[in-house]
Amino acid sequence: MPAMDSTRRRLRLSDAHISVLGLLVEEGEVPQELARAHSELRAAGILDDDDKIASELFPLVSTLLEPHVIARVELTGPQGTSTSGVVVGNDFVFAHEAWPGEPESEYVPVHPAMLVFELSRMVDLHQDDTDAEDIGEEIVSTMGVLDAIVERMESDGADEPAAITEAVNAPARLTEILAQLNCMWRMTVARPGGEGHPDGLGLAGLAVWDCGIEGYWVREAPAEPIHEGQVEVSSELKVRRVTAKEIWQRITDLLPDQDQLLVDAPTPA
Repeated sequence: MPAMDSTRRRLRLSDAHISVLGLLVEEGEVPQELARAHSELRAAGILDDDDKIASELFPLVSTLLEPHVIARVELTGPQGTSTSGVVVGNDFVFAHEAWPGEPESEYVPVHPAMLVFELSRMVDLHQDDTDAEDIGEEIVSTMGVLDAIVERMESDGADEPAAITEAVNAPARLTEILAQLNCMWRMTVARPGGEGHPDGLGLAGLAVWDCGIEGYWVREAPAEPIHEGQVEVSSELKVRRVTAKEIWQRITDLLPDQDQLLVDAPTPA
């Protein structure tokens, strides 16, 4: 169910609730397939009987209707895949974070200067104990081998890493680090003035494996952002061990500079 915490400016909304709010603002009516979400918004006090949106929602709705920068985080772990992220509008910034298995996400306002902190928290970026001599280690294989390892590890009665390595003809280190996998996550940012897109939005991305005691690994091939149909079983897989500090810097590099975030800021004469 949707909910609103006006004291802390927090909202719990599903994609269907967001669609209802957008349609009411832009078209003034809601199709039958969204009737349930529509009713839930009324029951939660987010809409009144005349479909007037609560004033507390103005910053969020205006931001979602006219996004300027969008950061999307797709995190895959033992509880499945969840999607979180940040949306930057002309005047406001909101983060949204999902809970595995729940249809609603929590939306909260964020100060622009806190974006890197917020995105790092979403992926649980934490200090690791990686030895200096291990940094930069690379493993090269194929996406088909990766899929075969993951499939065997997720099956009932999963084999030991050494047995999986032999069965799928995988690099031993690849199987060893995946045996310690906590989660895989991808972060994609649509931002103004991306390379090759001087007049529009460009895409930049980052893919990371959090392998517990085996540390953090950045997937350098296939490189993010990946487009549909781009990756095949024969596509090269290359991962490199990095520090949490490097990941922090890479997240920072995905985002525009602070003076580019809020586009309605006055332009110097």
